[in-house]
Parts: sequence; C-alpha cells; structure tokens
Amino acid sequence: MPTSAIRLVRFTGRLLLALAAVTTLVVVFLALIALTDGAGSGLAAWLTTLGVGAVLAMWLGRRRTWPVRLVPFLPVVVAAALTASVCIPTVPTARRYPPALPFVTTQHWSLATGSRVAVYHYPPANPGTRHPIPLVYLNGGPVRGISVLDHRFLQLLAHQGYDVYAYEQAGGGRSDLLPMSQYTISRPVRDLAAFVDRLNKGKVDILGFSSGGAVLTRALADPSIAARLHRAIIAEPGPMDGPTARIAGHKGRKSARGLAPAITGPRSTHVPRYALAFGLMRLGLLTPDTGLIGQAEGDNAFTAADLGSDTASAYCARDAHRIPAEDTAQNFSFSPAASLRIQQTVKDSPSIASKLRRSRSPAMLMIAECSSQVRQWETTVLANDPAIQRTQYMPGVGHHMWNGLDDNNDRAVAVITAFLQGKPAPLPNYPTRDEIPTFLRDHN
Repeated sequence: MPTSAIRLVRFTGRLLLALAAVTTLVVVFLALIALTDGAGSGLAAWLTTLGVGAVLAMWLGRRRTWPVRLVPFLPVVVAAALTASVCIPTVPTARRYPPALPFVTTQHWSLATGSRVAVYHYPPANPGTRHPIPLVYLNGGPVRGISVLDHRFLQLLAHQGYDVYAYEQAGGGRSDLLPMSQYTISRPVRDLAAFVDRLNKGKVDILGFSSGGAVLTRALADPSIAARLHRAIIAEPGPMDGPTARIAGHKGRKSARGLAPAITGPRSTHVPRYALAFGLMRLGLLTPDTGLIGQAEGDNAFTAADLGSDTASAYCARDAHRIPAEDTAQNFSFSPAASLRIQQTVKDSPSIASKLRRSRSPAMLMIAECSSQVRQWETTVLANDPAIQRTQYMPGVGHHMWNGLDDNNDRAVAVITAFLQGKPAPLPNYPTRDEIPTFLRDHN
C-alpha cells in the first residue's frame, strides 16, 4: 500500500476516534444533566464532564512526547465548546411580563390563597340589557396568558349585557409566579373560590374553557366552592382527575394538525439550552423545578411558535389554511414547566367522580366537532355530574370554539347566553347521558 494511502487511513482512523470521543463526552454531559437535574444552570454537569475528559486525556497522553500529549485534549475542548451553550442563558432570568393591553385595564388582585393575579374587567357595553350576575372566565393552558382572540370574545359577551371578569391563573400572563411546588391542580380551584370572594358580588356564573373547564369541574365537586357558583359552563374540558387523565380514547373529527402551515417566528427550541431543557422536561428526565433553567427564564424564552402543531390541533381540518392569529408576540405567555407540573398533579390525583355526583349547581357542557381533547374527558363529566342540564355539540369548530372564523363566535355566544338566561337551547341537547356510547362510536 502506498505511503500516502497509509497516512490517509491513519488520519481517517484518528478523526473517527476523535469524533467518537466528542460524542461520548456529549452523551456523558447529557446523562449528567439528567442525573443532576441541571444543577447550577448545567455547570455541575459541564464541569464534571470537562474534568472526566481532562483526566482521560492526560492518561492517554502519559507516554507521549510533550507536544503530542496535547492531542487527546482536542476532543475535550470541542465537547466543552459544544456543550457550553447549554449552560448560558440567552434571555433574561428575571420574569419579563407582557406589556399592558391597549384595550383593557390590567388590575392586580392579591387573593387569600397568596396568589397575585392579573384581572380584566369588561363591564356591560349596553346598560339597557345588563344582567345582574357577573360572568367569570377561566382560560385554558394550564398557566397560559389569555389570548387576544379570547379577549375579543369576552368583549362580545360584554356587548350582550354581561359584566365580564377574567383573570390569568397564578404564573400565567401578567400574574405573579408561584414557587414551583405550589403549582398543583388544587391551587387554581382554591384561587377560583378566593377570586369570587374578592369580587364580593355574590354568586357568579363561570365559563371554564379547556384546562379552565377542568378547574371548574373540580370546583363543582367541592360543595363549599360550588355554593359560590350560580351557573357553570364547561367548555371542552381537560381531564378532571387521575383516572380520567389515563383514558386513551376517541378524539373528535379530524383537526388541522399536520395540515396547517408551520407557525412562523422565533422558537426557543432552536436554542440548544431551551431545546434540551423543554425536551427533557417533557420526557420526564428533568423536573419542572430543574436547576438548568429557572421558571422565569423558561417563561421568557418560550414563544408561540414553540407550540408547533398544538395550535393547529384546535381547529378543524377544513380551516387548516386559514387559522387566525390567536395572539400577539407581545401578549403571548406560557409557562411550560408550571404547566407540566399541574398536568402531572392531575394525573396523580384520585377520582372525584363520587363527589361530582353530588353536584347541584346548574351546568352546561360544550363539545366541539373537531375536538382535539379525548372524548371521554368530556363524557366522563357528563356521566358523573347530574346537574348538567344540557350538552351543546358545536358543529364546524375545533377545540378553540370561539375563533373569529365565519359565525363561530356568534354561535358560541348564542349557546352561552341562552343557558345563562334559562332560555331554550339553540342546538339539540346532545349527547345526553344515555347517548354517550353512541356518541363515542359515531363522533370520532
């Protein structure tokens, strides 16, 4: 074999060994991130990996002449450079709250639970049709700010004469953060009771959407909280307890997931630090209270584009190419770590079915045709809450039922206001409890 070929083979072999060494050190670093739960912003794992690599490099170069002894250190330097970006924040580590909205005043209320929440009030736009009972909105998330799209819908309800209040649950939007250990499914339920007490206007009507619907369902199962409620509207609820959360059942008709164009805009998951942190949290390899990134830093980093196809899943397939902008970049707010922790506490919670069966607060359930929610999350509420007086199956809409497309907002308003006023429903009462098996078979 020619000398040049031998040299090429040797060089290629050394290059492959160097790449293998770099890869091994990166894998060690990732394993240490998980084992240390990202302690010290990842520096504990980084320094340990660097130390291990340096010791091995010294051992490999122990019998070589001085200049050649430095060669084994090259993979260590490369691995250190590659992994260092995981340890360096690229957004502020103190919470940056969204700026004030131009169309509604943001108030901050301190609740008896210790939460300090951002509150929005839309008084009746037409005093001549004013309804005496306040309407409180619980948005979805969990731990997500109220979108501009939802604010517009609340304004429509105010134009119908309703005195509308909404607040962002602790940690979401402009509300103050909580210590991570306090994000549990029981906290927003207690916050709801404290909010109604702080409002001090007697019983209230509640509209709970998505995870807000799950909070409302749990409130209805607590007699001391349910006593504060006049009427309850449970719209597209998430799972109400652990047994429900573990159901892997039917979903609604085809959504726009996988059909809609990708959301444009910056993504935190294009930055190694946040891609790793959020990815490992979702896999359960980092705790929500990880030392890799703080709660505030994670909130600051996360963008609407990071939701990916989750937004498209809230719309029907037919709307895939006309999904509206739900929010502005300035107003968008989501706490991925706090949301994951609350979802985990739902999965860990015992059944509330027996308590819900004692509910007496008049309620209505709203279900979307193209729902991305598991159908049994919705029908389990219907099956166990005897006070649900009507179910409204909303054709032509996905999980986000009031979305500004066509007449969807007006139809949602009509369904909600008819129930609150005790008027005949604009849609058939469907499904009833007896129709649940047929509904699950035919509507997925």
